[in-house]
Amino acid sequence: MSEKLPFINSYGLVFKILNKIIEAQTPPKYTQDFQSTVIGYGSGSARPFIPLLKKIDFLQSDGTPTELYKKFRNDSFRGQAMAEAIKIGYAPLYKINEYAHELEKSKLKDAVIQVTGFDKTNSTVKAIVGTFEALKDYADFDITETEHATTSAEDKPEVKLPSQHIPQQPQPSENRNRGMNLSYTINLNLPASKDSEVFDAIFKSLKENLLGD
Repeated sequence: MSEKLPFINSYGLVFKILNKIIEAQTPPKYTQDFQSTVIGYGSGSARPFIPLLKKIDFLQSDGTPTELYKKFRNDSFRGQAMAEAIKIGYAPLYKINEYAHELEKSKLKDAVIQVTGFDKTNSTVKAIVGTFEALKDYADFDITETEHATTSAEDKPEVKLPSQHIPQQPQPSENRNRGMNLSYTINLNLPASKDSEVFDAIFKSLKENLLGD
């Protein structure tokens, strides 16, 4: 199924009118009168420029400038804004090649023919290619692709590994922290004797040598 792509036959005006848009204040409504009196292009060949601005989302259907229009006028965001606008206006091209803006002119022409269904000799094909390349002169696709990658990475949900139960090691008791307490068990084989002096001598020796004072 063939699809329409935005263009202006006098695509040489793209550069001239966009430069004037950058210089002029943003109007409440971008009309043919504004384009003629403020921008300075009121000829018949310039009239299709307003439909072009609407197709690339610079203007709403009633001619109200969009945020993309305002970003384009900002020196810091101009390249990003135009890159976004081109991908909106020429979305059918990007469906068949996500890097349509990197195609050389002959390959871009082939893509336009594939999307529109026009014959190779149709003058509209040349106008579409010319308009696309004129708009592309303002675009910075590297910015939008980098931001997209960053945003995608930020949007990924955080993966949390299941927690593992780690057995708790027994805590040392208060006594262990203070030092070790030792106990001894002494087994005595007493001689078979009825002489109390023998036993007195044995216990006296134990006291002096093992138990201390």
